[in-house]
Amino acid sequence: MRVTFLGTGTSQGIPVIGCECGVCKSLDFRDKRFRTSIHISVDGQSFVIDSGPDFRSQMLRERIVRLDALIFTHEHKDHTAGMDDIRPFNFRQNKDIPIYGTPPVINQLKDEFAYVFSEDKYPGAPGVEVNEISNNPFEINGIKVIPIQVYHHKLPVFGYRIADFTYITDANYIPEEEIEKIRGTRVLVLNALQINSHVSHFNLSEALEMVDRIQPERAYFTHISHRLGRSQEIENTLPPNVSLAYDGLKVQL
Repeated sequence: MRVTFLGTGTSQGIPVIGCECGVCKSLDFRDKRFRTSIHISVDGQSFVIDSGPDFRSQMLRERIVRLDALIFTHEHKDHTAGMDDIRPFNFRQNKDIPIYGTPPVINQLKDEFAYVFSEDKYPGAPGVEVNEISNNPFEINGIKVIPIQVYHHKLPVFGYRIADFTYITDANYIPEEEIEKIRGTRVLVLNALQINSHVSHFNLSEALEMVDRIQPERAYFTHISHRLGRSQEIENTLPPNVSLAYDGLKVQL
């Protein structure tokens, strides 16, 4: 399995033009972040989790030429707004692209992209195959996917585990029974928004506490705001098995 971080940033706390934020002025490529998303290549399959507003640029940058499934964590627009840009994969693969999400996610997509789901579709509109999921394991082309129910303040959000890899974004609480699903994972990806506490995201110390509880071999933090600080400065404070993810980072399992 190979995981590519398409984006590791967030719409939370976007700096304004002219701000004095050190991250804004950083020349370190790791401090330049698209909205959070990942690509998973496993057993010949190509999956993307979340298609935010930067989806097109991310897929072009990584030269991803096939999309076998698009999986959504939740219905917020920074995780869904790029779905229209699946259409090149429709044309290239000559098929509808399977999408996976909970009923609230699918309903939001139907509102946002009504033309995609219309019975009288415009020629050239994206084509999707809808798969509604719940908090039960499901398979995509023989690949087992285990949802992890977490909470983004009061909003239910899914993380996902595939084999020894677990991906969780937009969370500030994970129930104990869901933590049990994660245990034994080799690589854990978890959101760490900023230094200070936040109403709907783990901050850095909370993310580190969760890593300490789960004890993966390796952990990467994503969904990073400029309020966390410069990558190099934060990286120097982290345990040896924990790193900040960055756009374009590839992890082989």
